[in-house]
Amino acid sequence: MSLLGCDCKNCWKGADWKGAQICKDEGQPKIALVGNPNVGKSAMFNALTGCYYAEVSNYPGTTVDVSKAFIKEGEIIDTPGAYSIGNYTDDEVVTRKIIEKSDIIINVTSALSLERDLFLTYQLLELDLPLIVVVNQTDEAKIRGIQIDFEKLENLLGVKVIPAVAVANKGISEILKSIRDKEYKLSCHQLSVKEKIAQILELDNDSIKKEQVYSEIRKNITQIIAEVISEVEKQVNISYIVGNLLLNPYIGAITTIFMLYLLYKVVGVFIAGDLVNFLENEIIATHYIPWITEIVVKIIPSGAINEILIGEFGILTMTVQYLIGVLLPMIFGFYIFMSILEDSGYLPRLAVLSDRFMSKIGLNGRAIIPVILGFGCVTMATITTRILGSKRERTIATAILNLIVPCSAQIGIILGLIAVIGGLVPWLIYLSTLFILMALVGTALNRLLPGKSTDLFIELPPMRVPLLKNVLSKTLVKTWYFLQEATPIFILGFLIISVLHITNALAIIQHLFEPLTVGLLNLPKETANMFIMGLIRRDFGAAGLAEMAGMGGGTAILNNIQILVSLIVLTLFVPCIAAVVMLFKERGFKEATFIWFGSWVLAFGTGAIISRILYFFLNVL
Repeated sequence: MSLLGCDCKNCWKGADWKGAQICKDEGQPKIALVGNPNVGKSAMFNALTGCYYAEVSNYPGTTVDVSKAFIKEGEIIDTPGAYSIGNYTDDEVVTRKIIEKSDIIINVTSALSLERDLFLTYQLLELDLPLIVVVNQTDEAKIRGIQIDFEKLENLLGVKVIPAVAVANKGISEILKSIRDKEYKLSCHQLSVKEKIAQILELDNDSIKKEQVYSEIRKNITQIIAEVISEVEKQVNISYIVGNLLLNPYIGAITTIFMLYLLYKVVGVFIAGDLVNFLENEIIATHYIPWITEIVVKIIPSGAINEILIGEFGILTMTVQYLIGVLLPMIFGFYIFMSILEDSGYLPRLAVLSDRFMSKIGLNGRAIIPVILGFGCVTMATITTRILGSKRERTIATAILNLIVPCSAQIGIILGLIAVIGGLVPWLIYLSTLFILMALVGTALNRLLPGKSTDLFIELPPMRVPLLKNVLSKTLVKTWYFLQEATPIFILGFLIISVLHITNALAIIQHLFEPLTVGLLNLPKETANMFIMGLIRRDFGAAGLAEMAGMGGGTAILNNIQILVSLIVLTLFVPCIAAVVMLFKERGFKEATFIWFGSWVLAFGTGAIISRILYFFLNVL
C-alpha cells in the first residue's frame, strides 16, 4: 500500500517514534490536524482545545488563516482543508509546510466521505510521521445507514483509528490518550519528511507514473472500503432531505435570496445601522469622548499633540470610535452569522448555487459571500476574500469590492438621494452602471491575470443545527484576532490623517480636486470636500453629498444630473481609510496601489462619461 515503494508495516501500539524529537527543549510537540474540507476539522480543533489560548494568524507570506492552541499534550495546529499534499492551492501549500514542521499528525476524515478522504491518508502514511486517523461524523453515518468496521480499518491502514463525533466531544479523550501513550505508526524510511514530500510532488512532472500511482491508490482504497463499510437500514434523516431541497434550483434560489437578504439585514442594516449608531453615538460619543477629552486637556491643554490625541481625527477619539464603535460590532456580527451558516452546512450549498454566475467574472461560487458582505462593509468583506482558493481569485474579488460595491454607510443615503430625483430612470442608470462595470472589471482581470481560477470542488456536508458553544467560541477567537491585528494599523492611519490636518495639507488637497470636480465632472467646486471626506469615511462623503442635495431641508446646490453623477462617482471612488488599510494588508503594496489608483481612474472616468451622456440627452430632448 506504499505510495513510493516502502512496504514496511510497523505496529503502532505502544511504539516510540524514532524520527523527530518530540520533547523539544524549546516547547511542546507540534500536533497538526490535517484533513479534507468539510470533515469537521475546525470542530475537532475546538473540541481538543476548548479554544483556550487559541491564536488565529496568517501563515507567513499568505492570507491563509491558521489556528493554534496549547494544551497539555502539545501545540495543536488546525491546518487549512486540503485534498492532497500538493501545490495547486494556497491551502495545500500551507498545509504541506505545516506538516513538514510537525511532530504528530491527526488525520481527520469523515465517515460520510471516507473513500475520498483516504487519498490524503495514503499520502500521510508515506511520510511516516506519527499518525492517528480520526473518523469524524460517525453519528451522521449511522443515520444514513453507513456502518464502519473500525478495527478492520485500523489493521488495514496500520495506524491507530478512532471513531469520533467532534461536535458532541465523542472520541476526544481517546485521541488525547493516544497522543500521550504514543499510539502511532513507526518510521520505516531513512529520508527526511521534506525529502519524502518532494518525492510525492515530483509525480506532477511525470503524468504517466502519476496516473499509475494514483490508480493503484484508488484501487487499494476501493478494496478497503469494500471490506470495512456495510450498509444497514437508514433512519429518517431530516437534514438529508433539507440539504437536497436546498440544491433544487428553484427552492435553492429562493432560499439563497432570503439568506442573503437576512445577512444584509442583520449585518448591513441592524448591526451597521442600529447597533453601530447606539455604540458610536450613545456610548462612545456621549460618554467616552467627553471623558477622555477632559483627561487629555488637563495634561496637554492645546497644541499638536493635543490635536493628534483628541482632535478631529484623534487617536484616542476617532480611532476608538471607528474601531470599537463601528468595525468591532460588524466584525462580531458577521462572524456569528457566518459561523452559523458554516456549522449548519449551508455555505457550501450557497457556493454551488452561485457558481455559474460567478464563473463568468473569473471567480467561483465561494466569492458570493465577500461580494454580498461588501454591501455591509467593504473592509470586512476584503478580509473574507481569504476564503477563496487562489491569489488570483482574491485579487479579482478584492478589486470588485473596492472599485464597485457600495457599503452600508452609503446605501441609505443613496436610496434617499435617488428618491429625491424620483422616477425609475435614475435607478436603472445607477444599477446598470454598477453591473456593467462589475462585468467589465471581472472579465478584464480574468483575462489579464496569469493562470486560471480554481473550479468549485466542494463536498457538501450534512445540514445540522449549529451548537451555540462552537459558534460563540469561533466568533470570539476570530474577533479577538481582528482587534489584535487591526488596532496598530488604525492608529497609524489616523495619525497620518491628523498630521495632514494639522499642517493644512488637507485644504491643499481639496484645491487640487477642483480640475476634476469642475472641469471633468461638471460639478460645483464644493464637491471636492465631499471626496476628501470620503477618503476617510464613506459615510462622511455621502453625508456631504446629501447636504449639497438639500436632503436635510437646506439649500440644494446640485441639480438632479449632478446628484446622480455624484452618487456614481462617490460609489466608485476610493474606499475609506479603514478599507484602504485592509486592502494594503491583504493584497500587498503593488496590487493595492494598482487597485487604489484604478479606483480614481474608474470613478472620475465613468463620472465624466455619464455626465456628458446625460447632458447630451437633456439638450437633445
